[in-house]
Order: sequence, then C-alpha cells, then structure tokens
Amino acid sequence: MALVEKIDAQLKEALKARDNERLQTLRMLKSDLQYKQLEFGHELTDDEIVAVLSSAAKKRSEAVEEYRKGGREDLEKKERAEYELIKEFLPGQFSSEELDELIEKTIAGTGASSMKDLGEVMEVLMPQVRGRADGKAVNIAVRAKLVK
Repeated sequence: MALVEKIDAQLKEALKARDNERLQTLRMLKSDLQYKQLEFGHELTDDEIVAVLSSAAKKRSEAVEEYRKGGREDLEKKERAEYELIKEFLPGQFSSEELDELIEKTIAGTGASSMKDLGEVMEVLMPQVRGRADGKAVNIAVRAKLVK
C-alpha cells in the first residue's frame, strides 16, 4: 500500500473513532502533501512523500526540544504525539552499524580521502538515507570517517 493510501486509511479510522488529535495531525500531513504536489505539478513519488514526512517529523522534533527548554509540558506532549504519529509512516531508521557500513561504501565509491571531499560524499549519500537517518548525524559521522 502506498504511503498516501496508508495516510488516507488512518485518516478514515481516526474520523470513525473520533480521535481528534490524531485526525488533526493526519489532516495536516495530507495538506502538506497536497501543497507539495501542487508545487511540483505532478503526483508525488514515495521518495518525495518520505521527504515531506521527514521534514514534518524534524519540525516536530525540534519543537519538542524548544517546548521542553521553555517548560511548556502541554505543548511538548502535543508535539511529541504528532512526531510519533508521523514516524509511523516513515521507513525504519538505520542502525548505527548499517549507517557506518553505508558511509564506508560511499566513501570508497567516491574515492574520498579528505574533508575536501565531504560535499561529494554527502551528495551521493543523502538520497540513500533520506527519511531513515538524520542529516546532521550523517554529516557528523561522515566527517569523523574522513578525518581518520
């Protein structure tokens, strides 16, 4: 089942169950996807959908941190619930071992040997990890490998 169909099915279930918090988050996701579809001018591919969902998840994750720092537990809880719901639609995250292996292969494949090659490695690597690993964490791991 395509990601859009999964979101639609969950939306219908939330509507029937009268789960307003879940319904609101799913509607927001659906809206984000429709805006992106209008922007691109074509039906979104699964990769494009994952990119939109990853962006939404990252926004929620950052909001959780900010609300926690600000002592707003009520808003933190709401954002955390939205984040958890969005994560249900994202592909599974890479384990650190899988990510390390992929980074090693990419560095070997690009022939990178120093920090000068960071951009080239990241350009090849990011499409492979999109939605399955945090870009900032990937960048830090690549930098650590290139320094060695």
